[in-house]
Amino acid sequence: MNKVLVLDFGSQYTQLIARKVRELGVYSEIFPFDTPLARIREEAPKALILSGGPRSVYEKGAPLVSAEIFRLGIPVLGICYGVQLMARLLGGKVVPSSRREYGFARLDVRDRSGLLKGIKSKGQVWMSHGDRVEDVPPRFTITGRTANTRAAVLEAPGQGCYGVQFHPEVIHTHQGRAILANFLFSAAGMKPDWSMKSFIRRKVAEIRQAVDGGRVICGLSGGVDSLVTSLLVHRAVGPSLTCVFVDNGVLRKGQYESLMEEFRTKLHLRVRGVDASAVFLRRLRGVVSPERKRKTIGRTFIEIFEAEARKVGRVDFLAQGTIYPDVIESAPVKGPSATIKSHHNVGGLPKGLRFKLIEPLRELFKDEVRTLAAELGVDRGFIAQHPFPGPGLAVRILGEVTPGRIAILREADAILLEEVRRARLYHKLWQAFAVLLPVRSVGVMGDQRTYHQVIVLRLVQSVDGMTADWYPAEAKTLSRISTRIVNEVQGVNRVVYDITTKPPATIEWE
Repeated sequence: MNKVLVLDFGSQYTQLIARKVRELGVYSEIFPFDTPLARIREEAPKALILSGGPRSVYEKGAPLVSAEIFRLGIPVLGICYGVQLMARLLGGKVVPSSRREYGFARLDVRDRSGLLKGIKSKGQVWMSHGDRVEDVPPRFTITGRTANTRAAVLEAPGQGCYGVQFHPEVIHTHQGRAILANFLFSAAGMKPDWSMKSFIRRKVAEIRQAVDGGRVICGLSGGVDSLVTSLLVHRAVGPSLTCVFVDNGVLRKGQYESLMEEFRTKLHLRVRGVDASAVFLRRLRGVVSPERKRKTIGRTFIEIFEAEARKVGRVDFLAQGTIYPDVIESAPVKGPSATIKSHHNVGGLPKGLRFKLIEPLRELFKDEVRTLAAELGVDRGFIAQHPFPGPGLAVRILGEVTPGRIAILREADAILLEEVRRARLYHKLWQAFAVLLPVRSVGVMGDQRTYHQVIVLRLVQSVDGMTADWYPAEAKTLSRISTRIVNEVQGVNRVVYDITTKPPATIEWE
């Protein structure tokens, strides 16, 4: 199977590069920029891509690679910081630009024989840089430029080196997909041999080999990620898998009962149901910090899994539905990226965990997981459901989690989802949910002064959860939701609407 390695220099778009390559039918993985050459050779990629990054290649402490990387005998594509690093290491010169270029630019195509084959001139590209290539390395040719960037596209086919100053991986670069395809299929000579079907075959084989007669326990959260994980593991090891679905006390209204029926009768999984709501709520008593909530819930899940595993008998592995955005936001695992928040799958596991982990979805984005679910025969209605965090409503209750506050949010959340479906918005949105704030506001209800709770409505659109836009819902829809919540949910007298994008905010409030 063809493989591309993306070396991460800290760009916010690195994961998008990997996604776009996979969308073109070529398997890709992200590795840290300082991965040893021996490891790269061991991976045997057919091509390398050097990502962008926030640093300047000439500054002290900037992330660098050895020039030997360009002598591995495989094509290399540098993007933004990556092309500047390529130019500097191969004899060119990079300097601060007199005019920084952020946002849209028009690409003037000078040569269509290589990377820009079939690319129309004056097409829109997305720039994000403050440095520029002043002197082009020997044997390199400038094949594209913009009004402010003379060396917008560099090529040295004889050396297998290519570079673009803009970001072809983002949707704002209109012909970016075609440029990446030219690199993969023309410059690197690869074929599109990766698909979800091939992913399933590979992962099932890997799981079967790793488990090797052992037993696996998998926690079902009610979401697509954990379900797809369990189906992959079940396909690999069959009855050696036991699933556990825990009522943690912070699920949605009626969620536990309906999902137990789904798992057992429709999907034919062996599932143990555990009502541990009292344990979770006791552990969460007095906890206000969102990080402590996530880690407390994560540790409690593991304890329950271990207790259930003892009832099952010998269990060797824990399967988790960790996906790539969880990893990216929890820790700088792949490159010099910033930690945003801990996810329960990633940040809540104790160091002394006695299970070995199986995380087959760790390199996939949410939209890829949904495609995979369809391949595995999951009902499309289930696949299309909005993401629901593993820690449940606990991370949508700002401040302390108490039975009373859970009841308020659960009812408000149910009304919101009912009205979103009524307005036929559900499948247009990435997520729709309510948040309970740790503040009270003055109101007037029935000619009497009230001092009640505040609910936030959050409706967003997204492709993969890495970025998101707030949804401009119609006033009549928001009015209907607000009116119902205030009238039907005891203890709420104010509803507000969150109109913040991601970034700068995250989708969830905690």
